[in-house]
Amino acid sequence: MSCTVLMVAEKPSLAQSIANILSSGRAHSRRSFLEVHEWNGSFRGRIANFRMTSVIGHVLSIDFPAKFQNWETTDPASLFDAPTIRSEANPKAHVCKHLQQEARGCTHLVLWLDCDREGENICFEVIDNTVKWMARSAGQQIFRARFSAISAPDITAAMDKLGEPNKCEALAVDARQELDLKVGVAFTRFQTRYFQGKYGNLDASVISYGPCQTPTLTFAVQRHQVITAFQPEDFWSIRPHISKAGQRIDLEWARGRLFDQDAAQLFQVLVKEARGMRCTGVTTKEERRQRPHGLNTVEMLKIASSGLGMAPAQAMRIAESLYTSGYLSYPRTESSGYPPGFDFEEVLVEMRRHPIWGEYAQHLMSNFVPPKGGHDAGDHPPITPVASATEHELGGGDMWRLYDYVARHFLGSLSPDCTFARTTATFSAGHEAFSASGTSPKRPGFTAIMPWRAVEGKPLPPLQEGESLPITEVDLKQGKTSPPDYLTESELIGLMEKHGIGTDASIAVHINNICERNYVGIQTGRKVVPTELGITLVRGYQLIDPELCLPQVRAHVEQQIGLIAEGKAEKEAVVLHTLDQFAQKFRHFVTKIARMDALFEASFSPLASSGKVLGKCGKCLRYMKLISIRPMRLYCPTCEEVLNLPQGGTVKLYKGLECPLDGYEIVLFSLSGPDGKTYALCPFCYNNPPFEGALKVSGQGAGGKAGMPCTLCPHSGCPHSFLRMGITACPECDDGTVVLDPVSGPKWRLDCNQCSFLIYLPETLHSAKLSKKHCPECDSSMLRLDFRKGASSLPDGATDITACVICDEQIAKLCTAKHGRSYVNRRHRGGRGGRGRRGRGRGRKNENPLLSFRDF
Repeated sequence: MSCTVLMVAEKPSLAQSIANILSSGRAHSRRSFLEVHEWNGSFRGRIANFRMTSVIGHVLSIDFPAKFQNWETTDPASLFDAPTIRSEANPKAHVCKHLQQEARGCTHLVLWLDCDREGENICFEVIDNTVKWMARSAGQQIFRARFSAISAPDITAAMDKLGEPNKCEALAVDARQELDLKVGVAFTRFQTRYFQGKYGNLDASVISYGPCQTPTLTFAVQRHQVITAFQPEDFWSIRPHISKAGQRIDLEWARGRLFDQDAAQLFQVLVKEARGMRCTGVTTKEERRQRPHGLNTVEMLKIASSGLGMAPAQAMRIAESLYTSGYLSYPRTESSGYPPGFDFEEVLVEMRRHPIWGEYAQHLMSNFVPPKGGHDAGDHPPITPVASATEHELGGGDMWRLYDYVARHFLGSLSPDCTFARTTATFSAGHEAFSASGTSPKRPGFTAIMPWRAVEGKPLPPLQEGESLPITEVDLKQGKTSPPDYLTESELIGLMEKHGIGTDASIAVHINNICERNYVGIQTGRKVVPTELGITLVRGYQLIDPELCLPQVRAHVEQQIGLIAEGKAEKEAVVLHTLDQFAQKFRHFVTKIARMDALFEASFSPLASSGKVLGKCGKCLRYMKLISIRPMRLYCPTCEEVLNLPQGGTVKLYKGLECPLDGYEIVLFSLSGPDGKTYALCPFCYNNPPFEGALKVSGQGAGGKAGMPCTLCPHSGCPHSFLRMGITACPECDDGTVVLDPVSGPKWRLDCNQCSFLIYLPETLHSAKLSKKHCPECDSSMLRLDFRKGASSLPDGATDITACVICDEQIAKLCTAKHGRSYVNRRHRGGRGGRGRRGRGRGRKNENPLLSFRDF
């Protein structure tokens, strides 16, 4: 009896690679919502048809129901007890529908998600969207494949040893998601509303709190506090110099340094009067620099920052790309020790093909001793190369530099230790003791492939105990004690690992978050320097409740989550207990917020004294102020109301026009860039959409909620709404309407109100206006086009016409479409405001002459 096996990977590229390996390149592909690769084979002794497809990361995301989404009406304290819902993470990709569709008729499910806790969690998201639609089959239907590299041996071995998904690890991820959502959002909403409503120069879109993010920031601020509190002291040190055989020898004083200048000068005189420096002993011993253990994620991120100059988040993205391309093993691992039975020879055989270190790998194949030591966490082996790749094949740049380091680190971990001789000579003069040391290499070992780890220094000249050498000079060096430097990213990663903040997969995310939210800046040498906002936040937490920013609190939570993953604790019990603790802290934080507010008051300017006049308030009819420092917003000093604005562009008034709904003056928001859109919006409607269920722009405003510009307003009577300005439905996205940009002249254009699709109208136009006429063929709004005198591009030379840019072939040929990707075989439905012709297809370049909407 035959069977049909559905197999699901975490990314489309992984699905294709795994399908190619398992089918020996015989799979044929088809397109559903995502790619599906099919081939015939056998599965557990039965003839099988295989369907290999993928998701795009998490299938579902967690959030609060709609009634808890409004920042203005929801008490943040209620979020600790609020219900949560799970909805599709990428609704436009239709992943859920895709899985359900492909599951029909299948008898077995094989899960090829990444082999970590997040991967286990996605397994059960896939199960929820497949098993109900699958055909029933006797025996086990759901299987879990576990692998560490996208290589034929790993994939075939995983297929031969299929297991079951781990429900406990999936529940641990559910617990962390719920805790981070409720704790983070409650504190973030309260802080953002409280402080952004009072201060104008807070350079942050939200004033956020995170159970991992805030302790990470605290490490950087604590170092800053040590630096600013440091009081330098003068010190003095004696530095005699001698020479032998023409080689100068600099000596180190046994006392190190003194903080008494008179005493130091006295010792300087005693040494000078001695005139000669007598050698009191010479010792030589062999030392070794140990080869590195296997490379785990944390060590890779530290090296990428300190040695390669990459941000941790960037390094993680590159490592994941190299993994999905089959060049590296799985880059998220806590293991620095190779597991028993690890096939070193398999990797070395691949590495000996490399033009740079191939000869070194060939030599190692018959001379290496399997490494011992390190920590085998049991999750994945250390990060290793999987396939040989040259700089040209990887395109150079950071992709090559990270691959080059991982490959050299692997070869270095199999190489002998580096050995060298260290000679130490001791001297005496004026009853004061001094010393000098020198090194000479013996065997380079692993430093032959990792030269940056080579021993530096030079050997001492031949010295004998009892000999006396003349003193050439005796310097008295003055210096000042200095504070420690700011933490580097590498040091910060080390502290996070030590204190249990984040996981190997999330450490880079937390560092990236405090950078993006303007709590720290990265300066020369990848140093993490806190901003005024970051410092003020941490100082405020320390005044109200120090535990809110201490790493021990998060470490304890991670321990509890670990117990869930091990099946030793119930998810519900851990979540309820932890939320209860944070709810108590939140209530205390709210009652003591004045302590933090005093710090903000000393550091930032009040809204009333910030910004410039722009537009009138629709309530009091007095002028409002534009606060242009991020987050950009409008403030009415009379009503004391703050209205958030879109971010990342500029704002100006729009001809003094007013919104017919609330009387606020309309503003124009312009995105930067050559193709940046400009659209009108009412500041009040943007913050308080007047229609329930109205579409909103993506992204978060300063208040944490998406706003609705006029191009999305469905008010039929407002002259600025998309119902009045719309031309036709967007041929590129499912929800958009193409509208006329009323201020785009002299380069007149049409923009989609949802996606980046746009159409440039003929360059010779003097003006473009919406006509009241509709196209009789497609029901789209027609345009009145006025060409410049003598510059008409039409065959008959007409300068003032009313035409449909969709159906009029002459006009369409003069237009240019940009930022569309699905132009072919689109079936149009006609009509403006969502009724226009549109369909779905694939395939053209990013910029094309607009031949006709019929081509879409």
